Amino acid sequence: MTTPVLAVTSASKRFAGVRALEDVSIELHAGSVHALVGENGAGKSTLIKLITGVYPLDSGQVRLRGEDVAFASPRSAQQAGIATIYQEVHLAPQLSVARNFFLGREPTRFGALNLKKMNTEAAEALRNYGIVADVRRPLGELGLGIQQMVAIARAIASDAGVVIMDEPTSSLEPREVDRLLDVVALLKEQGVAVVYVSHKLDEIFRACDTVTVLRDGKLVSTGPTAELTRRQLIARMLGRDAAELDEGNRTRLKSQGTTGEEPVLKAEHMSRRLILDDVSVVVRPGEVVGLAGLLGSGRSETAKAIFGALPLDEGTIEVDGERITRQTPASRIQHRIAMLPEDRKAEGIIPGMSIRDNIGLAALPQLTRAGLVSRKRVDDIVKTFMDRLRIKAAGPNQRVAELSGGNQQKVLLARLLCLNPRVLLLDEPTRGIDVGAKAEVQALIAELAEKGMAVVLISSELEEVVEGSDTVVVLRDGTQLGQLVGDDITEDAIMDLIADAAADRVEAEEASER
Repeated sequence: MTTPVLAVTSASKRFAGVRALEDVSIELHAGSVHALVGENGAGKSTLIKLITGVYPLDSGQVRLRGEDVAFASPRSAQQAGIATIYQEVHLAPQLSVARNFFLGREPTRFGALNLKKMNTEAAEALRNYGIVADVRRPLGELGLGIQQMVAIARAIASDAGVVIMDEPTSSLEPREVDRLLDVVALLKEQGVAVVYVSHKLDEIFRACDTVTVLRDGKLVSTGPTAELTRRQLIARMLGRDAAELDEGNRTRLKSQGTTGEEPVLKAEHMSRRLILDDVSVVVRPGEVVGLAGLLGSGRSETAKAIFGALPLDEGTIEVDGERITRQTPASRIQHRIAMLPEDRKAEGIIPGMSIRDNIGLAALPQLTRAGLVSRKRVDDIVKTFMDRLRIKAAGPNQRVAELSGGNQQKVLLARLLCLNPRVLLLDEPTRGIDVGAKAEVQALIAELAEKGMAVVLISSELEEVVEGSDTVVVLRDGTQLGQLVGDDITEDAIMDLIADAAADRVEAEEASER
């Protein structure tokens, strides 16, 4: 066995008396891809942050190339050759793509930034990874998928010996996932030690040589990926016997919505110049309507238009037969429309505030009398939803920033449910969360639909849309391609609609050129 590039021995960490990691050891070898898996709250993010200097170790040891290290900051870890790509993109959206690519290592000329060199080299480096973009544009104007690829390319460009990828494909389309896994294979050939954190088992079995399983902050197992089946891996993550897992009995989101009932939500003929073109979404009580399409198809924009966050040029929105004229999120909330945003860090949680404050925030108007907030009512509501959604935390006063991604998502869902909505817009509700938390969120959505709530579901995982929807609206480039209902909803049917539209568009462009 070769000497590991990086070795963590008996690492332990506690927050507010709660064990986040206990006696965990892991070794990373050059030219190997090492998967790190487990449910949310298992300790994966904590381990990464201990390695990269975000948190100090309570006990244990980290050795890099045979020497003891204790990084004081992520920057010092990066300078030592450890690059980390987090699940949420941590870049500067207001700066250009090129500026973000060179962030912290900007070339200068005569004391000023050498923008020409930055633009040229950034564009060339991104092209090498299959990314075609105007590097002079602000990063925030690009989609999340492209932003994630820029973050990955930036980290790889630093000539790191260790690259840690935390849910790197959570915002990517299938073709972008293939491109990223090609990059992972290239890093492996170059002798880089790669840590790959993902809840997508297909990617783990395709790309990773070794897999380490964590559960409740403890090490469960480490071994060759090839020696495990998917069922065995899931069983270890959940702490169950593999024989108990029935692959044919997965939790389903499908509701029993009644087509004969009057719609709860009617969003018709929605148009916004260059963004949406005549899109309609109708949802009845107890129905789950999925929005399907590739990255940039207009799924999130459709949800934002319904929620009032994207003002429309044309179109109407009705809830329970009442037309809503004001195009603001506040007016939609008053009409009991609630939305879970795609990017929970940028548009959802307030990381510096407690779980209690994050959950109770939206319900404050209902909990206020004569300008005073009833602390007891807030505490009762927070406890109810923490118990109901099984939010793992030291208590309601723990900062949301300290929670795992899955528990942060549950906090956002709890905030929405405090509003007692009639319409629930869910944009990537299971993005970046583990198998167990995913099943819990799916079960909650099914429960809400059974109670008559109208649900709009967006997911980049086509399988989830197919399994979870009573009706699917298929989009491409902001245009509605068609609608599938009931047994007609299949992955092939959705892809056929998208492919046929693409073929028609190519034919139209060729005809216009003739």
